[in-house]
Amino acid sequence: MLRFLVLLLPSFGLMAQPVSVTVTSNKDNPVFQAVVYLVPHSQEANQAPPNDVSVMDQIDRQFVPHILPIQKGSKVIFPNSDSIKHHVYSFSPTKRFELKLYQNSKAESLLFEKDGEVELGCNVHDWMLAYIWVVDTPYFVKTTETGQALLDVPEGKYTLRVWHPRIQDDLDTLAQEINVLGSTDLNVNLTKDLLEDLSLFEDQTDGFSDYD
Repeated sequence: MLRFLVLLLPSFGLMAQPVSVTVTSNKDNPVFQAVVYLVPHSQEANQAPPNDVSVMDQIDRQFVPHILPIQKGSKVIFPNSDSIKHHVYSFSPTKRFELKLYQNSKAESLLFEKDGEVELGCNVHDWMLAYIWVVDTPYFVKTTETGQALLDVPEGKYTLRVWHPRIQDDLDTLAQEINVLGSTDLNVNLTKDLLEDLSLFEDQTDGFSDYD
């Protein structure tokens, strides 16, 4: 089954508990599409990545989704749903790759074996920008427009972490050590301004009509 994000329930005996996390900016505004993830202290609570393949599509000359969280060891495919060619690449140390000009096709899936940030671009359309955030845990989700994230995790101790490409706060400083024994509500409040949103540009004239 193809998917954009993951919420996994444990297969062992520990009871799953709901964890609600709200992420707000230093101006008390909700932070949309922040990746919220819980790293278990117990290896028992960790699970191997699923066999599902995640999708980073290209629609209307934009990557969809803009932010894709996946578990380390997962695969991602990069279909081109446009009628024009795209040339996807990443120079990020977490995963360097290049998918040369292709059109109306599904490129082969790529395996992501390291955790961290993977910034994506297109050599044909310079404004196209997206991120894959690879986490070493099966418990992750993106925040909604209200800045909320809901997860179900086994009881136990975790490190709560948050990531977004616009966050300037030190990620380790934002991390929280928590002990989930029942329904849990948490808040992550940023202290620094968010970086400029570069996900969309008004001027999308690329001058590469030969590639259309």
